[in-house]
Amino acid sequence: MANKALTVAVLGPGGIGGLLAGLLSRTGHRVICLAGETTAATLRTDGIRVRSGLFGDFTARVDADTALREPVDACLVAVKHTSLDAALDRVPPTALGDALLVPFLNGVEHPAILRARYRPDLIAPAVIRVESTRVAAGVIEHGSPFAEIDLTGEGVDRDRLDSLAQTLDTAGPATRVLDDETAALWAKMSFLAPFALLTTRYGLPLGDVRTRHRDELTALVAETAAVSRASGGPADPAQALARYDAFPPRTKSSMQRDAEAGRPLELDAIGGALLRAAERHGVSVPVTARVVRELADTVH
Repeated sequence: MANKALTVAVLGPGGIGGLLAGLLSRTGHRVICLAGETTAATLRTDGIRVRSGLFGDFTARVDADTALREPVDACLVAVKHTSLDAALDRVPPTALGDALLVPFLNGVEHPAILRARYRPDLIAPAVIRVESTRVAAGVIEHGSPFAEIDLTGEGVDRDRLDSLAQTLDTAGPATRVLDDETAALWAKMSFLAPFALLTTRYGLPLGDVRTRHRDELTALVAETAAVSRASGGPADPAQALARYDAFPPRTKSSMQRDAEAGRPLELDAIGGALLRAAERHGVSVPVTARVVRELADTVH
């Protein structure tokens, strides 16, 4: 897969999907962005424009359609969890064929949803660490000095994972394949949940949260680590707090940005999934439960 030009579909050419679409196209792969008709028309005309301190500023040509209508080697799923069900209508199982389906979604429950709809041996969940935002249709601002991908997938052919990882790595993001899917997803969840929930709950960037609401942050980190451990994932609260302390103080979570823009929140995919896992494993998470409840009240 990595030794030839691929055809890659990107479902949701937003901050993450648009960045990956642009990088893959620039590297010589054919990219088909799947989106609504208005966005698809813009992409067909203008391509993907990326502004990045790490990868440079460039424009990449892409194809675009409202649904997958031809064979591809892989389909990257980069929509928000809140729009996943509707978005998947653009990728019928018959059209996907034997292509790998690679979700870049927050949370830990989406692989099971996808395996119920598509062939389980084709689902290759990925975790991406990056700050990238769509500022207009086809216009992507990549703000972080890094872009890193962990690719995994229980039951997926390892050679296919390794080959796709090499393709992504060559395109730009540092990419590795991890054997333990559960650990990979919970490592992301353990970092994301406290960060997303508290920055959104208080409408504050991370710097203010880690100083003004330090006790709550510490409690959320400890509770999330306990749930991760019970679920078979990693648990290192001290490392999580150290990572938060190292981030620029004005850092915002994507959930906070969604709240500020009046968009639906991935509260259930992050907070709800965390509470459901805690209940399954009998882990007490009182601070998490309160913060999720308070956020739910503000949404409704």
